[in-house]
Amino acid sequence: MKLIINGERQDVSSLTLDALLEELAYDHEFLATARNNELVAAEDRTRCRLAEGDRIEILSPMQGG
Repeated sequence: MKLIINGERQDVSSLTLDALLEELAYDHEFLATARNNELVAAEDRTRCRLAEGDRIEILSPMQGG
């Protein structure tokens, strides 16, 4: 399936947001996620079904000052 992830088109096999994070090797603990400009809470990621063309944003905190 083709998704737009953080502004880049990618082919993925995942069907849920939780599975996508696993496929892309993200640490689930420290992330904010959105699908089609709507925030997806961490507890909802396993129920968040992905569809062709979805826009996914994955944000992680940065250290520094």
